[in-house]
Amino acid sequence: MINFSSIYPNIAAWTESYGWIEIGQDDDSQSFIRALDMGGMVWEGKPKYKSVDAALDDLEAALEKIISVV
Repeated sequence: MINFSSIYPNIAAWTESYGWIEIGQDDDSQSFIRALDMGGMVWEGKPKYKSVDAALDDLEAALEKIISVV
């Protein structure tokens, strides 16, 4: 069985050890998807994506870079 962490290992690692993610529009940000930690916003995606999968792929790639320097 395929699970979320096998498809998005960096997102899983982020939410298990570093911080959390937010998906969707809100009043505080123009991005559709974001990564945060106790210090605040670590990464913001684009305002719109063609799909949730595209947004998660963008976040996965960004967190791979961020986690490698943490």
